[in-house]
Amino acid sequence: MAGLRTVSAIVLTLVVLALLGTPVPLMVAGAMTAMVSTFAIREKEVRGQAVTLALGLPVALAAVALGALLHSRIIAGDLFFLALIFGAAYARRFGDRGTALGLIGFQVYFISLFVHATVATLPPLCLTLAIAFACSATVRFALVPDTPERTLSRLREAFRARLAQLVATHRELVDAGPEELDGVLDDLRRHTARLHETALMIQGRLEEGTRDAATAALLQRRIADAEIAAERLGMTLLNARSAERTDTLTLHLPHAPVPATGNRMHSEGDAVATLRRDLDALGLLVARRAPGDRGTALAHVRNRLLGYREEDNLPRGSAAVQDTFRALGEAARAVLGLRIALDGPQDESADTSATARSREEIDAEDLSITGAEPEPAEDGPTGLQRPTTRAAFQVAAGSALAIVGGEFLSTQRWYWAVLTCWVVFLNTSSTGEVLVKGYRRLVGTVLGVVAGVALAGLVGNHTWTAFALVLLCVFGMFFTAPLSYALMSFFVTAMLGLLYTLLNTYSVATLVLRIEETALGAVCGIVAAALVLPVHTDRRTDEHLGTVLDRLQDAVSASVEQLSGGPAEDLLTRARDLDTALNDLRGSTQPLVHPITPLRVRRQTARYLVALLETCAYHARSLAATAELLPASRSVAADPRLARAGRRIARNIDLITARVNDRPADGEVEAGASIASLLEADGSPVPPSHTVTFRVLRHLQRLDEGVVGIARALDVPVAGRGGGGRKKG
Repeated sequence: MAGLRTVSAIVLTLVVLALLGTPVPLMVAGAMTAMVSTFAIREKEVRGQAVTLALGLPVALAAVALGALLHSRIIAGDLFFLALIFGAAYARRFGDRGTALGLIGFQVYFISLFVHATVATLPPLCLTLAIAFACSATVRFALVPDTPERTLSRLREAFRARLAQLVATHRELVDAGPEELDGVLDDLRRHTARLHETALMIQGRLEEGTRDAATAALLQRRIADAEIAAERLGMTLLNARSAERTDTLTLHLPHAPVPATGNRMHSEGDAVATLRRDLDALGLLVARRAPGDRGTALAHVRNRLLGYREEDNLPRGSAAVQDTFRALGEAARAVLGLRIALDGPQDESADTSATARSREEIDAEDLSITGAEPEPAEDGPTGLQRPTTRAAFQVAAGSALAIVGGEFLSTQRWYWAVLTCWVVFLNTSSTGEVLVKGYRRLVGTVLGVVAGVALAGLVGNHTWTAFALVLLCVFGMFFTAPLSYALMSFFVTAMLGLLYTLLNTYSVATLVLRIEETALGAVCGIVAAALVLPVHTDRRTDEHLGTVLDRLQDAVSASVEQLSGGPAEDLLTRARDLDTALNDLRGSTQPLVHPITPLRVRRQTARYLVALLETCAYHARSLAATAELLPASRSVAADPRLARAGRRIARNIDLITARVNDRPADGEVEAGASIASLLEADGSPVPPSHTVTFRVLRHLQRLDEGVVGIARALDVPVAGRGGGGRKKG
């Protein structure tokens, strides 16, 4: 949608400028301004977008005017450019609006350099910028509107599609042979991760995209239920295939081994045939929209799947296969709740008793769900420790080096080095991230130069053909930005080759100079990141790791307390806070796990640690979702014995967190006795394996094992294993 909106703004700008008889250089400036004024604004509320766009025009006019006035004053122009760069980076501390205005100011000044703006060309150039902003506003608010409600609606449909993809992969897993199993497992991990990413994106849009807090809480609950049920279904299928229980880590660690070869389900006969049919039915239930639900076929499918929530309806088979059918029933219940939340009330005329019971449970949960008041934001670092302040000094220092070095390479194109130095600091927070981003930009630039040479040769003097290809490159740039920074850089550089053709300044030497300036800018950025107020990757990773552990302890402790009979809390929000912190950690470890990293042992350790934390987060989400059922459910009851297990896990996380944060910590991480044995010590039997209470125990057990695994990965002393200090990095 960002690519479509940006391309539409550029097209409208070009049409208006062409009708006015604008010369090609000014059309290029207008197209670039339309692109900047569209992609720079990231606020969610429409009113905020309008205010920022209105403020952006005077900022852009001031930037281009100063660029034209300082065109012939080299030293003054360079000093102002550095001040502008510092201010644009520092403005990020003021949120989305500060980021947008800083980006508009920097990019429009860059445009003035690109088109060689002078005082004589300033009036028509200012008019061109105003037209570009007007076209951007027309597209944003009229042609391709961007409202929180529309965005949330698209994300909800994306979640439905991701869930259908995952269920289809579950179906493939049933019959996958030894040769196909690795590929199917890779698909299972990828689709599980993408479903989780979509759930997090929805979480970020709930507040603005729903009418009230209660509606947001309801949708959050149903999304979480569906995500957890789908992940549990995948685990039960893996267990049913294997001769021994599959570790949850299999779903989160690439190339993790499966506990046994072969497929035990092949010996289950009719039960597996029924499983195949019902997985297809679940996929149908997920994919079909409510308006197409009239008739009895889909109701029959829904009733059959929901019937597996009752023990009497389970097909005959091994315990593992029956557990898979129970997971199917829970997944169908989650899908029913999701359909009600997304599409409204469903037809109840053909309901069976099992379906009616599921509806009653969902209705009771809906009544108990209330929106939680947002917690006040924690105070962050101040002064030079503030990330925006540090980045402002770093990018200003790097840009100063890039200006000097760029002038030696070319007195006309030196600003490419500055642009590269600027962009490698965007959305980065450590030296390692700057290094990886600089490497990716250089690779994309080299490949883009090759494409630019080929496209420029094909286009020749055909102006509108060149503009059409520019639009394709712009769309490709935005479409690939979330997927690969190298691909985005490729499209940017290919687009520049076409723009030089339009400006009649194209040559192969110019594009080769682009590579040289890009390499110089990347090096300057890396040097500045390493020498000016540096934040080393290990330190940044430790900060994020400490935050993840704090969130994990918070989510688990609150869930266990509620499962033990404590007061009700907003547990799913705590679980989503954990997911957000884990996503930040995953990003900070990218320099450690990137293929160019020479330290393979550290790369493997980082991947293993993140996979362990993802496993713990899955069990924490499951505990939170189960605990929130307590006020309304007849199948889940509080058990005070769980408090002891929760205390052990919380204490172990405390010890690990202390080591990560270099705080003194007494004692060792406790391992050994299972959670079930802790309950048996009270003289009470462990509940049957098909009960919700047993599922809670299993989540706690896996969580306990995961925390001990994290301790061992970080060299935190574990009782009975021997000591050892934690090795940094």
